[in-house]
Amino acid sequence: MPEFCKAERDGHILTVTMNRPERMNALHSPSHFEMDEIFNDFEADPELWVAIVTGAGDKAFSAGNDLKWQAEGKKTDPPASGFAGLVNRFNMSKPVIGAVNGLAMGGGFEVALACDIIIAAENAFFALPEPRVGLAALAGGLHRLSRQIPMKQAMGMILTGRRVMAKEGYELGFVTEVVPEGGALEGARRWAELIQECSPVSIRTSKDVVMRGQDYPSVGEAMLADYQSVEDMRNSLDFIEGPLAFSEKRPPDWKGR
Repeated sequence: MPEFCKAERDGHILTVTMNRPERMNALHSPSHFEMDEIFNDFEADPELWVAIVTGAGDKAFSAGNDLKWQAEGKKTDPPASGFAGLVNRFNMSKPVIGAVNGLAMGGGFEVALACDIIIAAENAFFALPEPRVGLAALAGGLHRLSRQIPMKQAMGMILTGRRVMAKEGYELGFVTEVVPEGGALEGARRWAELIQECSPVSIRTSKDVVMRGQDYPSVGEAMLADYQSVEDMRNSLDFIEGPLAFSEKRPPDWKGR
């Protein structure tokens, strides 16, 4: 059983909780490897369609890297999948929702940025403060933030380490929805339920095409590119079930394959 995080499944939804509230859910090497195993299992399980990531307690999503652990000279190496077993997982086919219930600092913000959707409580705030302690946000923060919001706004955060509240994060564009304090997990669950109303195959294809399409310099080239996920969708049971359910005026019975 994991010691530093929790994984709870409810139907097709997996909720992963970073569970070190005594350290504001800051992560260390053992927790990275626990989350790596959880996300490996999530990706491999055909019955799990959506994941939610959150932090234990009501104060923090994650304070990022456990600097106390690092200062004690203990092992800090993460798995190949990176910080939280997530930030280097570039081929994750299924959607991941970040339920940010409090502060998301440094690596914690980088975990949120690695999610496809961010639901933030109104008291949540975000920052990449690494330069203030002689470090840099090299777990994806520098690259993801500068691609998800306008460059000048991203640099304003990156070069100062300043804190951005959830409302401003929504206005900048990296937060999907702001919900009342204490409501991040409930809001993320609502989004997960909306996602699972759709074909899991179509969702995986849509995510794949969006992410891989960004590798092309123009919309035209991205649209004309070949995607294996599109071929898989066209050969899937869901590709038949969707139009059939529509014609029969009934809810679809998605198989996810």
